[in-house]
Amino acid sequence: MSLAPAGKKRIEWAERDMPVLRAIRERFAKEKPLAGMKMSACLHVTAETANLARTLKAGGADLLLCASNPLSTQDDVAASLVADYGISVHAIKGEDEHSYYRHIAAALQHAPNVTMDDGADLVSAMIFIALGRLDDVHAEVRGWAAKLKPDERAALVKNVVASMEETTTGVIRLRAMEKDGVLKLPVIAVNDAQTKHFFDNRYGTGQSTLDGIIRATDTLLAGKQIVVCGYGWCGKGVSLRARGMGANVVVTEINPIRALEAAMDGFQVKPIAQAAVTGDIFITVTGNIHVIRGEHFALMKDGAMICNSGHFNVELALDDLAKLAASQDKNLGEFVDEYVLANGHRLYVLGEGRLINLAAAHGHPASVMDMSFAAQALATEWSIKNKGSLDHKVHQVPEEVDQWVASLKLQTMGVAIDTLTAEQKKYLASWEMGT
Repeated sequence: MSLAPAGKKRIEWAERDMPVLRAIRERFAKEKPLAGMKMSACLHVTAETANLARTLKAGGADLLLCASNPLSTQDDVAASLVADYGISVHAIKGEDEHSYYRHIAAALQHAPNVTMDDGADLVSAMIFIALGRLDDVHAEVRGWAAKLKPDERAALVKNVVASMEETTTGVIRLRAMEKDGVLKLPVIAVNDAQTKHFFDNRYGTGQSTLDGIIRATDTLLAGKQIVVCGYGWCGKGVSLRARGMGANVVVTEINPIRALEAAMDGFQVKPIAQAAVTGDIFITVTGNIHVIRGEHFALMKDGAMICNSGHFNVELALDDLAKLAASQDKNLGEFVDEYVLANGHRLYVLGEGRLINLAAAHGHPASVMDMSFAAQALATEWSIKNKGSLDHKVHQVPEEVDQWVASLKLQTMGVAIDTLTAEQKKYLASWEMGT
């Protein structure tokens, strides 16, 4: 708790660059649209997230916050949320697997009516419990859930109005649940909002990923060959920023459309097996498992650095690397682990293979999270207004929410845009006029 004063300064500093969320908080404080709602949020506990938490509480929510990644918590922010804002937080940077899932269990014990997820760990645990599949949840969650009666397990899901999901990986998991017919609650895919993935995923991930690499290694990016695995919005952002820093960027992809786009954007496109031979720095941003595996590690040059900026550390097959290594030096640097292969090549894994931008840096800048969290807050309000009328599937954020967030963001940036004339509106709404 002695860290709280520093955390409050960090939260207030971030707030200065979050005018859209601040406007929502001011309205929420007056209207209390979340009154009576118990909320559990499994998110990265950062200064930006703290301002979202303040907004939800201002709206009347009874909020509990836990971490969505073991290395993404800013401890001073967590302390300040408790000490200065009265928000219950279950998170600590560097928490082990048991602590992580004990905190997930605490979020479930809160019996939420609304949930927020970054990776779908909270909702998936809830679904497994409701289905009676206790063997599929972690022991820390299972120990608590086993004490519940069947109707109490089912009530965990039945009492949820909706869940907000803010990352690509989580949306993928939730759509798989919907396809398998096990999604028992409505989900709002906040990640898919235009004011989220166009900006947060592209500009936020692009800048913060390179920030994390530089902080962890103090390496010069200019002249390096950086291999970016995945050319979704996060991959596009990382590739653009790396090129801007003077790196030679190689993109690996499995999607022909994205690979073609990367090639036409001026990047080299290769299979990972080819890129592994020449790459200096490897960055995974795919949302998939084992993108870089043992056969790829074995091809890498001496001194290659490997990191991940996708949500889960499973993108790197680190068990494969450990088997290949003749020796290991964990924590060679604060966020650097060295693996020495039998051929003498030294490979460096950054941030334990977890989100490098949050493990070794501060995550996305507040300015871009302003839009993402504004969409989160407004999607929460919208889902509560539509309580009981939303199907148990993955829903898109309403277009009017996206447009409002974008318009207010432009105003705060001092950017003006045109509006349609009556003639233009008529033209766009008709079919009679041609050449």
